[in-house]
Amino acid sequence: MKKALITGITGQDGSYLAELLLQKGYEVHGLVRHVAIEDPAQRLWRLRHILDKITLHSGSLESYASIFSIVEKVRPDECYHLAAQSFVSYSFEDQFSTFDTNINGTLHTLSALKEKTLQCRFYFAGSSEMFGKVRETPQNEQTPFHPRSPYGISKVAGFDITRNYREAYGMFCCSGILFNHESERRGMEFVTRKITSGVAAIKAGAQDKLYLGNLDARRDWGYAPEYVEAMWRMLQQNEPDDYVIATGETHSVEEFVVTAFNEADLNWQDHIIIDKHLRRPAEVDLLVGDIAKAKTILAWQPKVTFQELVKIMVHADVKKLQP
Repeated sequence: MKKALITGITGQDGSYLAELLLQKGYEVHGLVRHVAIEDPAQRLWRLRHILDKITLHSGSLESYASIFSIVEKVRPDECYHLAAQSFVSYSFEDQFSTFDTNINGTLHTLSALKEKTLQCRFYFAGSSEMFGKVRETPQNEQTPFHPRSPYGISKVAGFDITRNYREAYGMFCCSGILFNHESERRGMEFVTRKITSGVAAIKAGAQDKLYLGNLDARRDWGYAPEYVEAMWRMLQQNEPDDYVIATGETHSVEEFVVTAFNEADLNWQDHIIIDKHLRRPAEVDLLVGDIAKAKTILAWQPKVTFQELVKIMVHADVKKLQP
């Protein structure tokens, strides 16, 4: 039985990946902060239905000793490094914490694996935010990076660290450059979930207005459960490599808003208020991925459409507020 270690297992992607690996017969271990163990109702809600099937280890990405100890204990065959400070807007407010967690966390994890289980296959969760101010559209694995946020910068550093361990030590290290992927498990701080939960609250009469920043920004949005399948496929290849994972389609935030409100039979213009304070200091206007490589080598492509994604999220949030 293969053993997998997932950092960030309590997040959207971590929970879906844990489910997938369990279905494939893996022994699944997860790294969580101590506060998650102390407050499972709030911190472990995405894992509630599989808690008896996985093993959680309390640790901190900022502590090499902590990571080393967990790796030594688990000795995983595969490690999926998903944990990060991943909210772009917050990364502007606390750059030091973002860099510490995202850069040192990656370095600590890779170093521990190198020392204790060199043959472990490693996945690094890259991001389309690494492209930032894009040089070409669509973006592929060869597109130069020009990050526009501390989060994007930290992910570029993690990407480079991962590639360096692959080249310097011969480790099986892959990076997935994942474009925006959403689901009903998305955190409330992200704009997509902010929109769908806001729509549900307005539909239920709990609120009347929804405050948003830049409606013109365009993103490539996919469905998270499909994207974790791509992560797993990367680590099943004969050779390690890096892959763009996306849908190849781009939609504006306004399109997401219109689609979400339409799903609830509401007129979005009656409820949306633009707040300029919600805009980023340095905006990323357009991101869309070229997945030719993933299609060819991984035999992976998305199935859930943009409209279906929005529908899934809206209906899930509406259902939560029903009496």
